[in-house]
Amino acid sequence: MSRRLASAGLTAAALILGACSPGAPKGVEKAALDAAVTDAVGDPNTCVLIGQAGSGRLVYRYGTYGVCDRDLPSCAGVATRKTGDLLKATAASKRPLNASCPSTADGSRGVAWAAAPVASGDLVYAASMEGEHTPPGLVIAEKLSAAFAKAGLQPR
Repeated sequence: MSRRLASAGLTAAALILGACSPGAPKGVEKAALDAAVTDAVGDPNTCVLIGQAGSGRLVYRYGTYGVCDRDLPSCAGVATRKTGDLLKATAASKRPLNASCPSTADGSRGVAWAAAPVASGDLVYAASMEGEHTPPGLVIAEKLSAAFAKAGLQPR
């Protein structure tokens, strides 16, 4: 009986968390967008957020909450930032940003940032990746542009 209750509790928790998690932008299949982003920049330490230009309202998240909510070196200006902070700034300014820098004092790990408007509509994205072999932010931006086109989020 206790195993059955535990299973029911886990199922309920998964449904609740899934209901709170953003889906995908209108007209785009979440599974297709997830697969395209995974193929392009998939990594356990990657976060990709898509939000409404202007308001920054989140419409899509790739990556766990923990990965997306980490403070990482900003590579410019303020000491650290979160991916959500970059999404809000990009939603307001609609200016692209690509940056990369070491994320550890010894330079053995790096962080890369990419953010820009999405080509087809009133959306913006912000992405971060951190790890030992992190490509530059510009490379992440190029790969995400191709992934968004593959998923039907923007023209090819």
